[in-house]
Amino acid sequence: MNIAIIGSGGREHALAWKLQQSELAEKIFVLPGNGGTKNNIDLDGANIPDLKAFCFEENISLIVVGPEIPLAAGIVDAFEDSDILVFGPDREAAQLEGSKIFSKNFMKKYDVATADFQTFTAMDDPSDLIEEMKGNLVIKFDGLAAGKGVYVCASEEEAFSAIEDIKVKYGEDAEYLIESKLTGQELSIIGVTDGININCLLPSQDHKAACDGDKGPNTGGMGAYCPAPLATEELLNIIDETIILPTLNGIEAEGFNYKGVIYFGIMLDDDGPKLLEYNVRFGDPETEVILPALKSDLLELILASFDGSLGEMELEFYDEYFVDVVLTSGGYPGPYNKRKVINGLNDLDDTTLCFHAGTMKEDNKVLTSGGRVLNIVCKDKDIKKAVDACYSEIKKINFDKMNYRTDIAFKALKK
Repeated sequence: MNIAIIGSGGREHALAWKLQQSELAEKIFVLPGNGGTKNNIDLDGANIPDLKAFCFEENISLIVVGPEIPLAAGIVDAFEDSDILVFGPDREAAQLEGSKIFSKNFMKKYDVATADFQTFTAMDDPSDLIEEMKGNLVIKFDGLAAGKGVYVCASEEEAFSAIEDIKVKYGEDAEYLIESKLTGQELSIIGVTDGININCLLPSQDHKAACDGDKGPNTGGMGAYCPAPLATEELLNIIDETIILPTLNGIEAEGFNYKGVIYFGIMLDDDGPKLLEYNVRFGDPETEVILPALKSDLLELILASFDGSLGEMELEFYDEYFVDVVLTSGGYPGPYNKRKVINGLNDLDDTTLCFHAGTMKEDNKVLTSGGRVLNIVCKDKDIKKAVDACYSEIKKINFDKMNYRTDIAFKALKK
């Protein structure tokens, strides 16, 4: 079958790489793609009329949606009158990521373990709650913010500053929520669901902070690894009972059309695992490690969510650790320069995976075009060796003001 992948990041490069390995896949297009993907089509996936015309012309059977914005805009609903399968939730279900308030109310309604919260509009005064919590709280903008709408505060001053920042960035009438701050390590659980069953990939751990030691501002993700050693069988059973199964019960009860990916961002709090957030698509950069770790056919897994066989499918994984270090443009997640020449890509070992994110090709050169530029992925049965291999390979690459964290997977090494 012919497949269209919507998106332009490292996640989409990894999806194209993995799907191409399936005997069921014929031609794979990436819309719009990047400097590392093939068969790029300069087309906005949110432009439904043009997307439909392209899919019919190229005999596309399956659309795999990478980013959240087309899902929140209703791309699944738009193709319901066609024979083309769209892998993702419908517009209503996509609110689980698109609206933090909708998501938290869903968690509360279906007894999903999560932090206590209160919601606020522009008309509300949060002062009493902020003072009561002494500013030790988390504030989340209600809508989509590319991973940058969450403010972890440690003082009243930081909390009021965060609210002002939300109003500046998203409008004076922006809605937000305030929730209790959870502490501990984070864990990412990503699975494919048909709205009733779920088949989970290996547990992974993302590194969102910009600087070593989890310091600095939040980013879209500076690296990831899997499987995460902290995800013991006992812990995964608890997560299943208190977070995953209640979520599936809620999806079924609400009647969502959900044939796609669901991502559980989990905090391992002292009182047990708590759900921080849902994503309704593959996480980035987790995808860049969980797909190489998957031995099973990804396309078969996706199709199983449509044909009713997902609950019977057993996944196989490679018995190795996979580590991804993200190379970013200097200044990211703040302002950064683009169009810097990337050198050394052809010098990487054959066993090293390099998933492009913010890159473009011009005159046979690969240039930077975004904040997160490249994902360097290495594997080994020993996680320290996988980490060391990544950093050894990174030394072969350079571009102006290239930056990266030097401690990816340090929590696993410490453990």
